[in-house]
Amino acid sequence: MDARSVVFKNRGALLAAPALLLVVLGKPSAASILAGLPLAFGGEALRCWAVGYSGKTTRDASVTAPDLVTAGPYAYVRNPLYIGNFVTALGFAIAFTGNNPPAGRLALVGASLGAMLAVYATIVPHEERYLRATFGARYDEYAKRVPRAFPRSTPSEPQNGSYDPGVIPAAESRTFVTFALVLAALGLKALFG
Repeated sequence: MDARSVVFKNRGALLAAPALLLVVLGKPSAASILAGLPLAFGGEALRCWAVGYSGKTTRDASVTAPDLVTAGPYAYVRNPLYIGNFVTALGFAIAFTGNNPPAGRLALVGASLGAMLAVYATIVPHEERYLRATFGARYDEYAKRVPRAFPRSTPSEPQNGSYDPGVIPAAESRTFVTFALVLAALGLKALFG
């Protein structure tokens, strides 16, 4: 198993570390919570939209894809789940650090988002290698039309896949629990310091 596979398999644990850093060292303020939480919820909404198209395979320990999904958020950007995660993390980083000194706030936000970027910089090429090997020219054409990280302003054509909101509760159960725990920690930190 290569390093990228190991990082992919352990991505959840690796991404939990920045959240713990914020929970332990963050000092939220009312203003930072009001600024950050809409971003956090928006990121989770984007993630749910993407999961409604990609299904439960997003939680597997190895890269899998029964079909190449190019509809919904995948018509705008190739990695909407990760964009959603990043927006959620940015929101929580802002929310947790309102009363930290400016240098400390910058360090916490930078460390949190930097850790995410390092994980994604490792696993995105790993996933792309799988998709290219599995779907060949179909994936290559899709990758030419749709950017990896910065969304298009209009959806790409052709689109493949359909939205199934029924997969979201099962596919996102761990994400919802984690989100709720981070929200609870934020509330406790805001109330009790």
